[in-house]
Amino acid sequence: MIRCGIIGGAGYTAGELIRLLLCHPEAEITFVNSQSNAGNRLADVHEGLEGDTELRFTSELPFDAVDCLFFCTGHGDTQKFLARHELPKDLRVIDLSQDYRLEAEGNDFVYGLPELNRERIRAAKHIANPGCFATCIQLGLLPLAARKLLREGEVQVTALTGSTGAGVKPGPTSHFSWRMGNISVYKPFAHQHLHEIRQSLAQLQGSQPVPINFIPMRGDFARGIFASIYLDCPLEEEEACRIYTDFYDGQPFTHLSAANIDLKQVVNTNKCLLHVEKHGSKLLILSVIDNLLKGASGQAVHNMNLLFGLDETCGLRLKPSAF
Repeated sequence: MIRCGIIGGAGYTAGELIRLLLCHPEAEITFVNSQSNAGNRLADVHEGLEGDTELRFTSELPFDAVDCLFFCTGHGDTQKFLARHELPKDLRVIDLSQDYRLEAEGNDFVYGLPELNRERIRAAKHIANPGCFATCIQLGLLPLAARKLLREGEVQVTALTGSTGAGVKPGPTSHFSWRMGNISVYKPFAHQHLHEIRQSLAQLQGSQPVPINFIPMRGDFARGIFASIYLDCPLEEEEACRIYTDFYDGQPFTHLSAANIDLKQVVNTNKCLLHVEKHGSKLLILSVIDNLLKGASGQAVHNMNLLFGLDETCGLRLKPSAF
């Protein structure tokens, strides 16, 4: 059994991670740390866990009792935590914040996108879990970058995310009365996930990719990301589909669909579905994921499976709702 600890256990991603680990046949939760909820039952905070566990949050940090430590902390908090605490040398770490996603001197975290870095993840100790928008958009573009097809023109991206992407803490744009029946743009052309997207594309293409014009949007739904991507591309549709199919061959969670796709096909799963169409000189790529699973906690468990030599799909064969 992989003994797991969680730092920052009260948010949406932590709730999903706890749910996955409780059902994982090769993992067990040793502790869930939360200073503000210490002593409270997990199920009192994550109410969907009622009947599944009697575990309680703790303020303790028994690092020696775990094999894998997950950080479900706010951006900037993992770095602060690691500066204050010394971890056991062999402890595997998976960080769901953005603190270590970008390569830098002294950063030994491997970027945890399995479709890009599967073998590097297997050999790593520390994993930086990708962002949700970054996961959805990268999976739509990686096959083209691998063929050096992102060298000219611009990439246009519009992507809608559910309200859970804003986290559990209420804010002016996450209240039900504001979000319901509403759509809005935020951080146009300047979203923080662009940095890791460019890093991954350059890793495959060998040079700085073309400009990405990214318009993030808030949707009036709870979970999921729907990304629409288009660019000038010389490929015919049949060849483009073959390139995508070949690139993701053997990847258990990313699939090209011949038919048009929609968000409900991936909500509550760890899948990314892609669809490719050619319209004149433009190649259209649609990419959909669940932001809390493939975009966060499901991908974190996928990375744990790789770190510990398990089947990649262990604990992650989740099925979408029929409606």
